[in-house]
Parts: sequence; C-alpha cells; structure tokens
Amino acid sequence: MTAETVILDGNRVATDMKEALKGRINQLAGKGIIPCLATILVGGDPSSATYVRMKGNACKRLGIKSIRIELPEHTSTSDLIAEIQKLNVDPSVHGILLQHPVPHHIDERAAFEAIGIEKDVDGVTTLGFAQNAFGFADFPSCTPAAILAILDYYHIALEGKHAVVIGRSPILGKPVSMMLLNRNATITTCHSKTANLEEMVRLADIVVAAVGKPKFVQGDWIKQGAVVLDAGYNEGNIGDVDYEACKDRASAITPVPAGVGPVTIATLLKHTVDAAEKLA
Repeated sequence: MTAETVILDGNRVATDMKEALKGRINQLAGKGIIPCLATILVGGDPSSATYVRMKGNACKRLGIKSIRIELPEHTSTSDLIAEIQKLNVDPSVHGILLQHPVPHHIDERAAFEAIGIEKDVDGVTTLGFAQNAFGFADFPSCTPAAILAILDYYHIALEGKHAVVIGRSPILGKPVSMMLLNRNATITTCHSKTANLEEMVRLADIVVAAVGKPKFVQGDWIKQGAVVLDAGYNEGNIGDVDYEACKDRASAITPVPAGVGPVTIATLLKHTVDAAEKLA
C-alpha cells in the first residue's frame, strides 16, 4: 500500500451521520414525534435475522423506535402485502423495510411495490427508483446513497470521472449508476455477461463492486490511482474486491467490513428521520 492510499473508513462516516441525527430526533421528540422504522422479516434466514437485529439496535441507540414484524416461512404474498398495508396506514410508522431476500414462493417485487412511497426509506419501489433516476428521490436506495455519502465525505470528485459499476441489481447497481451519472460522472455498468470485464475495469477512475462474489475484482484490474468502493459482503466478512491486492494500486478504497455497510445502516436511519420530519 502506498503512503497516499486513503482507507475510506465507513465507521467514521456512519458515526458522523448518526451524530448529526441526534439533534433532529430531539426536536421531533419535543413535538411528540418519535421516528419509527418497521422491519418485516419473513422466514428464519439467520443472516437476515442478524441484519434486522443490527438495524434494530442502531435505531435504539439513537432513540428511533423499531418495530420488528416476524412472519413464518409459509407466509403468502397476499398475507405479506396485507401486513405492509397495515403499516402504510399507521401514522406512527414512518419507514417500512422489508428484509430481503424473502422466501422463493413470495413475489418480492409485488411486496416491495406495496410499500407507500412516503415510507419507502430503503428505496425499493419502482417509483422510488424512477425518482432517483431523475435526481429528486427523497429516499434513494440505501447502499447507493451510502456510496455517494462516502465519496462526498472524503471530497472525492465525481464530475468528469469514468465510473465502472460491476452489478445491475435494481437496488444497488442500477441506482448507483444513475446517481453517479446525475453527478456528471461517465458511467459504464457491467455485469456477469459483460465481455472483457477486466479491460472495462482498467479504464475506471472509480470502481463500484456490487457483484456478490468474494474477491472477484483482482488487483491487476485496477488502474493506478483509481478509487475502489466495495459494496459486497460475503461469508467470512469478505467483500467483492481482493482488498490486499487492490489497495496497492488504489488511491482510496473501502474495507470490508467497516466500509459501505455501516454507512448503509446510517443512511436508513437518516431516511427514517427525514420521513418523520415530513409529518412534523
């Protein structure tokens, strides 16, 4: 690792984001409003249960109310949507998070679409995606928003830069591509069927890895001085980037863990407070 390489510390960014929320939460409490995030967990996936617990603990530490709704594995799509609709009309609930993935028999997209746009704090609806693409979403998808927050925190310029995004999911790869484009970066969005992927990545000033494969991005793919953001999280606390190999060439890089992940959770909390303030 060269002396100039900056480790993009997600814990530091997240701590500052949460500190900035405390005064806003106190102001809401003075008006009798407690920001509230409702999280729905369907089935018993242990990783999902861990994520939900982490989000609930983060809420508690800040004074945000957290409602955890656990539904059995055999829950139908219609029953899940009915639970979401109850939360949509509950004025004490400001944000709704459906933990994904859901069991295979559930129509996940139909469930996401049932979330009211004013409570879509995780940015999972098609309307939220469209608003984000046009640059005026109240609640862009949390991981893409976290990536932009890290770049801004470290004053990394985006305008005129070539960003290569590896991944095209509707809540990560596609929205982060749109957000970077809206900030005047030039975007290449790659995926599993991209020919000559390594050559594409070697052209990038900014690399966003969101492919879901451990240590997928290799060190010799990285242009000297590029900025690398690893949005992957695989078993064993391993990202989508070969961190040790890539940090020798990068000017700045996120670690895994303690990179994009904590900022994603902080963004979810911020969106919940934002939603509560709209009703204040």
